[in-house]
Amino acid sequence: MPVAGHRSPPGTAARTQFNLGRALPFLVLILTVVVDLVTPERERFDRLLVAAPALAAVTWSVLGTIGIGLLAVAVRALLSPAREGATARDLIASETVLVMVTAVAAWVSRVRTRYEQDLREVTAVAEVVQRVVLRPLPERLGRFELHLLYVAAAAKARIGGDFYEAVRIPGAVRVMLGDVQGKGLGAVETASVLLGSFRAAVHEARDLAALADRLDEGLARYGAWDPDSDAAERFATVVLVELPDGRDVVRLLSCGHPAPLLQRATGVEPVHFADPSLPVNLAGLAENHHRIEEVPFGPGDRLLLYTDGVSETRDRAGTFYPLELRLRGWAREPAAELPALLHRDLAAYGAGGLDDDVAAVVVDRPPRTD
Repeated sequence: MPVAGHRSPPGTAARTQFNLGRALPFLVLILTVVVDLVTPERERFDRLLVAAPALAAVTWSVLGTIGIGLLAVAVRALLSPAREGATARDLIASETVLVMVTAVAAWVSRVRTRYEQDLREVTAVAEVVQRVVLRPLPERLGRFELHLLYVAAAAKARIGGDFYEAVRIPGAVRVMLGDVQGKGLGAVETASVLLGSFRAAVHEARDLAALADRLDEGLARYGAWDPDSDAAERFATVVLVELPDGRDVVRLLSCGHPAPLLQRATGVEPVHFADPSLPVNLAGLAENHHRIEEVPFGPGDRLLLYTDGVSETRDRAGTFYPLELRLRGWAREPAAELPALLHRDLAAYGAGGLDDDVAAVVVDRPPRTD
């Protein structure tokens, strides 16, 4: 999933932690032997050997854990005779304890490895779902460049209630960005329904108003097909964008969504919607006539679409994130760098980091080079 910001090579931190964890049991064995040999004979540091198989269960396989436990048993057997007053009964008792700890550690290792296997399988399925539900955004469609920031709020989640899509159709490029009410799997389900409706209708809809109607219809049909799903009970704010070929304009339709920001040179202003539509799935509550706004969009201009996870991020004083101000300050930055800049700045600004799904799409019209 595209997420802005610098990252270490995949798995680097995990490999470092994993290797250190595998080495810990042997460090315990070595340190125990050294301390036990250099201290007075009345001290019994060999009891610490039980930590070796216990630590091995965290990172080693079942056989590896058993092997480390047996090694600890052998080390204790070698150390015990050197102790003054050590009896066969003491040796048998201490070795029995160590064998029991090793057996328990082997069971823990088996449970852990099964859990890790299940987690790998679930992660693989999640990655497939991600590619199907939220496909990577094309970097370029026609004469426009697209740059994405997407962060799911749930820990370890790859998909949240924010969604996006961009499609090249004959004569134009159409883009959608939306935000489903609420969080969790229900929001993901609603997002997937709206994405499916958009993809099915984007080539056929005569304009953005017709496309918005298809989104409403798709969610209503899904609710009728699966009455037990709460997808039909949720609403979503959506902004639809159309970038026609051969004209220096952009057409926009807002279904209750935050107004995109239009940047020309160093100036930034929100797109004005004289009559925004209701959010998707609330159209039945009142008469809803879609009004499409058309504004100039020439070479060098940029359009930032974003969800309220961006605009409603607050600092410790409760002040909303100053998105317009930040965008003005980044006017000279390459468009491709804006998602990374925004991600880092949001994470630093938020009092608790990013506690909501965040999505932003930069639509860039590069200057002419001829």
